[in-house]
Amino acid sequence: MDHHFQINLRGIIELLANHLYSRPEVFVRELLQNGVDAITARLKLDPAHQGEISFELAAPRGKPPTLVVTDNGVGMNEAEVHRFLATIGESSKRAADGSKIEDYLGQFGIGLLSCFVVSDEIVLVTKSARDDSPAVEWRGRADGSYGVRTLTGEHAPGTQVYLACREASRELFRGDRLRELVLHYGGLLPYPISVTSGRSSQVVNRDGAPWRKAYRNERERTEELLRFGNQVLGGTFLDAIPLRSAAGGADGVAFVLSHSANLAAKRAHRVYLKNMLLSEEADNLLPDWAFFVKAVVNVENLRPTASRESFYEDDRLAATRDELGHCLRQHLIELAERDRPRLARFLDVHHLAIKALAQEDDECYRTFIDWLPFETSQGRKTIEEIRRSEATIRFLTDVGEFHQVAKVAASQGTLLVNGGYVYEADLLARLPEFFDDVRVEQVDPAALAQSFEELSLAEQDRIENLLAVATRVLRPLKCVPEVRKFQPAEIAALFSAGQEARFQRSLEQAQETADPLFAGVLGALQGKERGVASAQLCLNYNNPLILRLAAVPDAGAVRRCLEVLYVQSLLLAQQPLTTRELGLLSQGILGLVEWAVPKAEEAP
Repeated sequence: MDHHFQINLRGIIELLANHLYSRPEVFVRELLQNGVDAITARLKLDPAHQGEISFELAAPRGKPPTLVVTDNGVGMNEAEVHRFLATIGESSKRAADGSKIEDYLGQFGIGLLSCFVVSDEIVLVTKSARDDSPAVEWRGRADGSYGVRTLTGEHAPGTQVYLACREASRELFRGDRLRELVLHYGGLLPYPISVTSGRSSQVVNRDGAPWRKAYRNERERTEELLRFGNQVLGGTFLDAIPLRSAAGGADGVAFVLSHSANLAAKRAHRVYLKNMLLSEEADNLLPDWAFFVKAVVNVENLRPTASRESFYEDDRLAATRDELGHCLRQHLIELAERDRPRLARFLDVHHLAIKALAQEDDECYRTFIDWLPFETSQGRKTIEEIRRSEATIRFLTDVGEFHQVAKVAASQGTLLVNGGYVYEADLLARLPEFFDDVRVEQVDPAALAQSFEELSLAEQDRIENLLAVATRVLRPLKCVPEVRKFQPAEIAALFSAGQEARFQRSLEQAQETADPLFAGVLGALQGKERGVASAQLCLNYNNPLILRLAAVPDAGAVRRCLEVLYVQSLLLAQQPLTTRELGLLSQGILGLVEWAVPKAEEAP
């Protein structure tokens, strides 16, 4: 036996009015939406009709403020009032088969319920422009009940909505706040919207969308758009990039941030649907790589979610996103061709964004790669500068390893490129695909140490005892010592680790912070035979400290010094320290202090 669902209207209204919408002020947006859709419907009957919407605040003495919202749209007759206002989810903006009619903003039939956030009762007076039926008053209450009565007298076609302010919502019923909200949500709408409070009355949306206006030249256009961006987004920007997409009927402008953006953070954009503000937090309209811009965009043909604060992910949205991304790429390519100083200012701040773009787009790679800056052992250089000086471009894929060997490479006149940051190793590896005369080579720091100058037999004899102590000290740490000559002489020791040694170190560090169960798994993995660890500590024979250590007869003091040098070399390589290594540092420093400072009874 089938049963019908029982609906608690009070509960449904509570859910929709107080939980579907993120902020109470969205009732202004929903009232604007209903007014715009009503005018759109009337234009189908009379294309010459001049639509308009008004918001009027009244403050009767001793009574709560009342807002009256009027539109001269198509209105409704009594049958339509019962059908569309008394049935949650029913909407006049749908075709007979239930599909959405693209001309309208609304589609769910629930927008009016947002008014229950600010008022306990909604009074609506409406007269249809489609027939000669009399005007109708509909009075809906938050408990789910409503009443309808027929009005006498003359009424112009259209609709008026009356809202008596709930005590907790008084702030939204102030004249200045109401004007701010109407401009915020409806500033781009094509019909005049007036706000009246006391003796003040003004049309708030005279200007329209600035990117649709005609300008005398490109400079004037950019300056005006940047002023608009500062006004609506509250910031200063480097550039303004026009946006247009046929797929979603989108147009607008992307503002280039004046500061380097966080790569991981999604950029929230200000999005309008059919010229009415939909959301200031839309994060799926532009490609992920476009994190260097904040956009203001109007769309005509994308599907909003029920809360009207985002878009459904579908093929049309994906196509729109691709086309808007193409606008950004094309703008940058045009700058590369005709305005190099402007492009240079952009790259100085947002080179990471262009690296992200170049990684996924061959045309952008070919266009921008020469101008992208990279950190090298000889300072910051562009790929073009590096190509001119190096037949083979050598790079490292670990930031710590690069910083450790950069001074050594620079002192030897060797140019090494830091490819350890995001995107950079992949971009460097692809250079031979685009430049026939370029070779690239990934450098192993351990191999670099092998290229250092070897010691003579006499020098080996001088350092023999120090090397023996170093071998005993480093063996438990899975590290082997070497003694070579290299520059600069102020670097006493250089740590390098092959892939296997780095893996073993990462296991040990993870094991220290893991819970007991996972630590056991890591311990079992660490205990497996994985080959000989390839970590190496290369002591610099050119460093005066190393030579003095070789002459110290106290093996204990030498051991403490070597432990401290080992930990210092790890810090120089930007390697995180394990608990054991932190202990070595502490014990080594204390041991050296004790060795250097005589005990009280031994003091002269």
